[in-house]
Amino acid sequence: MSVRVDLPGRAYSIEIGPDLLDQAGRFLKPFLHRPRVSVVTDAHVAALHWPRLAAALEAEGISAGVLVLPPGEGTKGWEHLSQTVEWLLEQKVERRDLVVALSGGVIGDLTGFAAAILRRGVRFVQIPTTLLAQVDSSVGGKTGINTPQGKNLVGAFHQPTLVLADTTLLTTLSQRDFLSGYGEVVKYGLLGDRDFYEWLERSGPSILAKNGSALDRVVRRSCQMKAEIVMRDETEEGDRALLNLGHTFAHALEAATGYSDRLLHGEAVAIGLGLAFDLSARMGLCSQEEPSRIRAHLGAMGMMSALADVPGQLPGPADLLSLMGQDKKAVGGKLRFILARGIGQAFVAQDVPEDLVLATLRNG
Repeated sequence: MSVRVDLPGRAYSIEIGPDLLDQAGRFLKPFLHRPRVSVVTDAHVAALHWPRLAAALEAEGISAGVLVLPPGEGTKGWEHLSQTVEWLLEQKVERRDLVVALSGGVIGDLTGFAAAILRRGVRFVQIPTTLLAQVDSSVGGKTGINTPQGKNLVGAFHQPTLVLADTTLLTTLSQRDFLSGYGEVVKYGLLGDRDFYEWLERSGPSILAKNGSALDRVVRRSCQMKAEIVMRDETEEGDRALLNLGHTFAHALEAATGYSDRLLHGEAVAIGLGLAFDLSARMGLCSQEEPSRIRAHLGAMGMMSALADVPGQLPGPADLLSLMGQDKKAVGGKLRFILARGIGQAFVAQDVPEDLVLATLRNG
């Protein structure tokens, strides 16, 4: 299955299906000006998947250097960005070469940003190995790193040349990592496709069992929705902000927990989705039943769905609101929230009353 991101001068395909990693050399070869690539991955993914990728490249006569970074959100910062850029320079990567990100969203974002700034722009390929990366971070060209001030505050828009989403790789994920990605999947249904959301509710057991056809549909529909929005608004001037449903809350929670394993990104997003619908209900935009319905589905999938589910102590509502002030969607110092008039009906809201945000956090 192929989903096209048809941006003028920067169009690319997202290839989706089982066992694509073993065909990576065949997919990459048409884009190469010389038979070599530079691969960035992390230690966990390298142990699982690097030998297969290396064999697939070798089968097509493609040589590869590999940089193995530590796993985890802590890698997505200045130190490892500098290390990656320096390594790519040592590899003598040219502008027409390909840099390959083999991993989840952390390595994908970091590697994409390194490619964006290296020689003012080098081409790169995403081979996402997690559900979260396959349905979200590998698509759309957002690259970047975290800083102490907030998540993804330093980065660039740099579209990949190709995305290879091998759904078989998802069967190697821990249940926690898999469900973290599912938080982003639910987001797509909630923001713009009620039928997809209701299919997710019905198909929960098949998705949890990592049934192949269910996984293919999950990834395909998520990528289709993201591609459609990115094609309308590549640099988040308007509609693309819809993809941040739940994220204003989520990013504050990630900052509050130190971007650690205490709270994974997709877990924070899942909680943020419930809070966004709570806030929407408080503003009279959607029914009071919809936040409960969403949390019931997340709970049935075994996911976090409320602030009380986060292990350990969280800052108070006022401090969480202050952390939201660093959100990239803020305009003129005022927060923009993605709210909803119902499941599948998200929109960008300006000037949301702070007292209602605080009330949502107090009761979240």
